Amino acid sequence: MFGFGKDDSATVVRLLAEQVRRDISFGILAPDTKLKIEELRQRYGGSAHSLREALTLLASDGLVEANAQRGFRVASATAADLEDITRLRAEIECIGLRWSMEHGDVRWEGEVMAALHTLSRAEDRLSENTESLALEWDEANREFHAKLVAACGSPRLIAIQKRLFDQSRRFRLAELREGRIDLAAGRKKHEAIMSAILAHDAEGAVRHLSDHILGTLKI
Repeated sequence: MFGFGKDDSATVVRLLAEQVRRDISFGILAPDTKLKIEELRQRYGGSAHSLREALTLLASDGLVEANAQRGFRVASATAADLEDITRLRAEIECIGLRWSMEHGDVRWEGEVMAALHTLSRAEDRLSENTESLALEWDEANREFHAKLVAACGSPRLIAIQKRLFDQSRRFRLAELREGRIDLAAGRKKHEAIMSAILAHDAEGAVRHLSDHILGTLKI
């Protein structure tokens, strides 16, 4: 619950949006669930206005669907949704990685390497408590993939990549909880991408990235 005085501030809206986003990602708010403002106020606090703003923000990210007559509900999460998100994400990230390799410098390569190291550490810790460390792992995963496109020079591509990654999160976390993600295989792909980047092998890097993202559909 939030105790801010200015309930309708941008900060409160952002915090509320992040709480709802997290609960959608973890399946606490299941796909197609109707999001009733009063129930959300009891769960998260905030005003009706700030919650509507937060849900509108999540609607722009594709996690919530808004209807003038029916209000808000959690977006559906079908196999077709996953395939659509994954295939588009593969296309966008591969373009972004190719452009980043054209424009990126040694500093960018170092940032990608640091993000990969953080992700590897997060993967090592997952065995301690998958449920409580899942979000930490996925945040490290998000940061690594974000760094791959960070030097592409296109703010719009970066924004689209982030949105697609966020939309795929609830599928990924569900697969993780069910033990259907091969972390060792994922690490090998990430390391192969990194090696290709350091070798300035754009074709190899893009191929490994595409295989890695599209490989999740086989799960």
